Amino acid sequence: AALQENLDKKLFGQHLVSKVVVKAVRGFLNNTNAKKPLALSLHGWTGTGKNFVSKIVAESIYKRGLQSKYVHQFVATLHFPHAHSINLYKDQLQSWIRGNVSVCPRSLFIFDEMDKMHAGLIDSIKPFLDYYELLDGVSYRQAIFIFLSNAGAEKITEVALDFWRNGRTREDIQLTDIQNALSVSVFNNKNSGFWHSTLIDRNLIDYFIPFLPLEYKHVKMCVRVEIESRGYAVDEEIVSRIADEMTYFPKEERIYSDKGCKTVDAKLDYYYDF
Repeated sequence: AALQENLDKKLFGQHLVSKVVVKAVRGFLNNTNAKKPLALSLHGWTGTGKNFVSKIVAESIYKRGLQSKYVHQFVATLHFPHAHSINLYKDQLQSWIRGNVSVCPRSLFIFDEMDKMHAGLIDSIKPFLDYYELLDGVSYRQAIFIFLSNAGAEKITEVALDFWRNGRTREDIQLTDIQNALSVSVFNNKNSGFWHSTLIDRNLIDYFIPFLPLEYKHVKMCVRVEIESRGYAVDEEIVSRIADEMTYFPKEERIYSDKGCKTVDAKLDYYYDF
């Protein structure tokens, strides 16, 4: 219930995300006989809410949220920076997952910047995502894996723009309109971290979840929530001014914010003396 409420209140313009994430996480947690871990792959431009959603998922399962010792975050450029060390990273990753799931079967693993991960590295975790009852005496079936990536954002925008140009609302977009094209696009993208990955090939990722690019009205929603969270009364003139300062694409139509809501926080600092 908290997961649904938080997404409804704080995530804007992402009807598909709210629907799929709540359904997937709730169904998985209530399933006492899961056949494999839950694997969600979140895709979209920067600032559309991917990190935010993984944070809310963590908070809905663990008392300490991302600070819980059972939540493990990997950032590609920080934890796996060197291409020549890929075999070492594979060993370390397997060892880390094995060790932590042994301690807590309901562990959560978040992989950020998947599009900057060296091709082939993520395949090292394939055994843990597969339909095995036990691996060396350990069951991974209660674990959750979330992947965050900018890869596939162009494909998502393409679908959203088609709907817009045909006079249909973004809320008309269904998961079936994007999911298959998204997984194929990511699979064939050398810079996706999932290039020709066995995780996709073997259908081990349960949902490819598209984060739609945010429109002007969504940016204004982000600004209002941020102002309120700082304890200030909402000033609509400032809300509009900040939204107007953002840059939008495509060049002609200027529909979507190219940074989503990413820089809202910093821009507010300029208007308020904190």
